[in-house]
Amino acid sequence: MSNQFIEINLIVNGKSVQKNVSPRLLLVDFLRHDLHLTGTHVGCEHGVCGACNIDLDGKTARSCLLFAVQVDGAVINTVESLGTMSHMHPLQESFWEKHGLQCGFCTPGMLMSANELLKNNPNPTRDEVIEAISSNLCRCTGYQTIVDAVLSAAQEMKKNEVTTS
Repeated sequence: MSNQFIEINLIVNGKSVQKNVSPRLLLVDFLRHDLHLTGTHVGCEHGVCGACNIDLDGKTARSCLLFAVQVDGAVINTVESLGTMSHMHPLQESFWEKHGLQCGFCTPGMLMSANELLKNNPNPTRDEVIEAISSNLCRCTGYQTIVDAVLSAAQEMKKNEVTTS
């Protein structure tokens, strides 16, 4: 059997991407190795931990469970799309200020899950935040500071929305 490659076209973090990929290339590996977007972490490789979470056409998805060819035509946002060191997203700022991370391994996946929650529900309750991040595993923080960070970001985003409108 010869090495066959399939062309995919997608939008990643607002940029058009066209690549030839192996049919068996996992999306997480495509993002990390082909596109050098290393914020998407490889954790369990079984869809359990959430470290590889991305935004796929507006919904959080596990990139370790998808082949790159499956997302042909999709719009993908990774944690790199949220902000930069000089212009952080309110979620990133809140995680930093509220100590919502320790080792940082789960943080990109947590940020992507929290971002989807806040897009759909800008004023979540504590229980809604807990539910939204419940499929993300963290071995360091005990989740309390992560929940506090998401709630703080929601308030900051609401405040900024009012002042910029």
